[in-house]
Amino acid sequence: MRVYIGFDDTDVAGADRGTGKLARWFEKKLPEGAHLWGAVRQQLPVMEGIPYTSHNSSACLIVDLEDPSLKADLIDRATEHIHEHFIEGSDPGLCVVSEDTSATSQLIAFGREACTKIVTQKAAMSVINGDHLSGHGGTNDGIIGATAGVGLTLYGWSGRFIEFGGLRSFGDEVTVGALEAKGIQVLSIDRNALVPGPDDRVDTRGWLRPRLWGFKPVLPVMNVSQGQWQSVGTKNKKGKEKHGLGMN
Repeated sequence: MRVYIGFDDTDVAGADRGTGKLARWFEKKLPEGAHLWGAVRQQLPVMEGIPYTSHNSSACLIVDLEDPSLKADLIDRATEHIHEHFIEGSDPGLCVVSEDTSATSQLIAFGREACTKIVTQKAAMSVINGDHLSGHGGTNDGIIGATAGVGLTLYGWSGRFIEFGGLRSFGDEVTVGALEAKGIQVLSIDRNALVPGPDDRVDTRGWLRPRLWGFKPVLPVMNVSQGQWQSVGTKNKKGKEKHGLGMN
């Protein structure tokens, strides 16, 4: 059984870790029989009326369970993980949803709505139908981003992977074949959209972050020269916006 675990608002401005890092750390806390498929960062809007730490993002882990009964233990461990690593002054939220939830369409709709306007805790709670949603401090506003992060990940066409198949172990340059062997599809998005060959090389610019497109990890690239490609997107520095809903 596949389970989606959304974390949000666990840090404050100037902290040495953001929600993305906290979410990635949780892999080490998974019980036996639970395996991380991937971790996705979901972007939420930066607009007036929405407090956030730096970029207003949440994180969603996609975990495969050998036994569905492990879900309860997973929730307990995720709760303990938040209380161990969240920063005082933040407003943490946790959302845990099974792939067989009856609320898939509502969660997706909520996630997409949260990308366009201000949404509320009440709205987040209204789309949870038998799954888990909990706040763990402060205003508990993190339940909004945690729910939106899960909904957007269920949507399958949003976010970028912050963990998948050991992507952080790749060097600055890697072959298309090596990426595909790990399950990362390389997709040309330039004008002519030439298909990259397995021996072609990709310059990741030190920041390999595939997108969640079509429910799969996809790395968009641009052609530089014959057999040479460059990944799209680079790492941005954290902003200095005020703390609140969302995190890196």
